[in-house]
Amino acid sequence: MRIILLTASLLFFPTLLFSQVQTITIEDAIDIALENNYQLKQAENNLTLSRVQERSAIADFFPNLSASASRGRNIGRQFDNTTGEFGDFTINSFGAGLSSGLTIFNGFSNINSLRAAQHETLSREEQLQRVRENIIFNTASRYLQYLLSQQLLEIAEETLQTSEQQLEQVRAQVEVGARPTVDLLNQESIVAGNELQVVNRRNDLNFSRLQLVRTLQIDPLGDYEFITPEIDQSSAVVRDYDLQQMVETALESRSDLKSELQGIEAALYNLKSTRANYYPTLTLSGSFRTSYNDRNPSSYRDQLTDQNINRNIGLSLNIPIFNRLNTRTAVQAQEIQYKNAQLSLENTRLNVIQEVNQAYNDYVAIVQELESSEKAFVAAERAFETEQQRYEVGASTLIELSQANNAFVEAQSNRIQTLYNFFFQEKLLDYYIGRLDTNIQF
Repeated sequence: MRIILLTASLLFFPTLLFSQVQTITIEDAIDIALENNYQLKQAENNLTLSRVQERSAIADFFPNLSASASRGRNIGRQFDNTTGEFGDFTINSFGAGLSSGLTIFNGFSNINSLRAAQHETLSREEQLQRVRENIIFNTASRYLQYLLSQQLLEIAEETLQTSEQQLEQVRAQVEVGARPTVDLLNQESIVAGNELQVVNRRNDLNFSRLQLVRTLQIDPLGDYEFITPEIDQSSAVVRDYDLQQMVETALESRSDLKSELQGIEAALYNLKSTRANYYPTLTLSGSFRTSYNDRNPSSYRDQLTDQNINRNIGLSLNIPIFNRLNTRTAVQAQEIQYKNAQLSLENTRLNVIQEVNQAYNDYVAIVQELESSEKAFVAAERAFETEQQRYEVGASTLIELSQANNAFVEAQSNRIQTLYNFFFQEKLLDYYIGRLDTNIQF
């Protein structure tokens, strides 16, 4: 019996593990998205590659060093270095050597290449930061949309519950003859419409959940509970933004703009490095070589360590005269890339200004909408309560009550949507200004 119980528990235990619900807060969601997002991993890989290229540019200042070794056998008529005669014989030989070269001057190409690599690394760092901001913003937006869909579903369910209660009251009144049968039919139609609204809201919620899960790049079949932060009307504090100050902050803080600035510097130094191909190149070189052959009567050690040692040191000057316009073509290509980088920077700068302006205008509009939706909600709530009381005493019709209820539900939905849009618009401003971080607060 103990064996059976133990076996059953072992079989059932993994099921318990996989059926556990994972609770996720908005902070957890951002951390998960930053850990799983493939675009962020690609940006990190690009930054690593840029740093590798920077180290390679630094290494170009160092002399190179290479070793060589050779072994051969010459058979037939040949010249014997040891006797100074020609003969028909076989010579076995072995040689080894070291060689090194150092570029003394190459038109400052190595210096400019290093500076270009350094600015490219800085550009990739800023790109990585902007990708992080994109992920944070998208995750927060998806999370807010999911919470909004959840709130709208709750409103639809509460409305359905209220209409069902109203249906029971109307049915009872019709049975005793206090209300006409048409009121019962109208109320049943209202309940059916509210049921359809619940179905639609639930479908919207499922879609929002799928989008959020996709943004987090987690298992779509997993069981997750997304925690709702404390969001209420009182937490919607209106800020007094200065548009000019916001634009200046964005132009100074936006990572994508900083990335393009560094990219322009990198393009400039790449252009200078390419122009260096017009200048002469001066190289210092040195080599050390020793050899052995079996026709020499001296010993193996004497030949390698004394007799056959060859040392060489020299300077090499290379003056470019004509290389089929390759250098000129490369310089012109770099000039075009540099001009394109400047154009891209100006376009990004204008986009930043436009985005901040649009976000500011949307924020001002949503603030006004927030105040209006609150007033409309209070008025619709009072109107519905009054109409409900009038209907109960027979002073109003079911159609008037239904109209008041629809207006109240619409005002309630508009209010909650406006509230969530207000928080979203605040985060949008932070995103466009360039000061969005992982610490999302509502």
